[in-house]
Amino acid sequence: MGSFLRILGIETSCDETAASIVLRHGDGRGEIAADVVLSQLDEHSAYGGVVPEIAARAHVEALDTLIEEALARTGTSLGDIDAVAATAGPGLIGGLIVGLMTGKAIARALSKPLYAINHLEGHALTARLTDGLSFPYLMLLVSGGHTQLVLVRGVGQYERWGTTIDDALGEAFDKTAKLLGLPYPGGPAVERAAVDGDPRRFDFPRPLVGEARLDFSFSGLKTAVRQAAETIAPVTEQDISDICASFQRAISRTLDDRIGRGLARFSAEFPNLDHPPALVVAGGVAANQELRRTLQTLCERHGFRFVAPPLRLCTDNAAMIAWAGLERMAAGFAADSLDVQPRSRWPLDSSAEVRIGHGKRGAKA
Repeated sequence: MGSFLRILGIETSCDETAASIVLRHGDGRGEIAADVVLSQLDEHSAYGGVVPEIAARAHVEALDTLIEEALARTGTSLGDIDAVAATAGPGLIGGLIVGLMTGKAIARALSKPLYAINHLEGHALTARLTDGLSFPYLMLLVSGGHTQLVLVRGVGQYERWGTTIDDALGEAFDKTAKLLGLPYPGGPAVERAAVDGDPRRFDFPRPLVGEARLDFSFSGLKTAVRQAAETIAPVTEQDISDICASFQRAISRTLDDRIGRGLARFSAEFPNLDHPPALVVAGGVAANQELRRTLQTLCERHGFRFVAPPLRLCTDNAAMIAWAGLERMAAGFAADSLDVQPRSRWPLDSSAEVRIGHGKRGAKA
């Protein structure tokens, strides 16, 4: 197959439609030849969140064009690709169906292998594409629907060390923003408001701090924010900034404790690595600069390398899906059958026990 493999990646798990062409060279290096992402932010902002039916319809309308654009940017045709990788879960089932069915059709028409990719595995392996990271390493996945601390031993080898027992961190940001009347998406809005705020004005709780287990909880923090806003209502612009700054400070202190314990466990389990230990942060919330600074300082304190992929690769994208497919090919994983089905829930570590807390939806995938 020549000195490199070329794969088409497709991502449609939520509210971004994306297509990418990624190469894996003979020496294992990855190269993003083209990465095209179309955000649906305008379609969903009026509703304060993602509307599944609107998202699925937008994927149908845009995906073929984005694939054509990715191919055009690289000067290649579908016949030039060696395989297809499409997100098969977890995510919104309507969007997953659109992307996976498109991937199946292309694979069938070209007689090329299809890799049905776990979206979370895409996040887990991105640091190997961008930074050439060696196994094992620790990953903090922080997104709209997931907050997990995961040991990445190798391709397809993941151990969940901690997860949220209620709201994911991204959900906490979004719900806090909505409560304060800030625009969607909530994460960037809260971060912007916090810049001019006093982070010490409100002493918000830091859930699970001090506990030995590595799980997370943000529901109580979200409730404390609501109670603070109600107590001082009507809130001024400065009040909102102070609440946001205090909210971020509470999260930073929580992560410092939770992740710090995870780094200590990693050091104890892998005392003789032939490379520096590393913490990777992935997912959309990883774009928050306050949280990045907290994690950077924490890693320096524990002697870890801090790896944060470029911001555009922290949010949903097809390059990470394509790379996950290439990693599975290189590791000798068999291609998936064309009757593989999408999965709205798909744990990265299928052996991890369920964590049920007080959230309405219970443990996240």
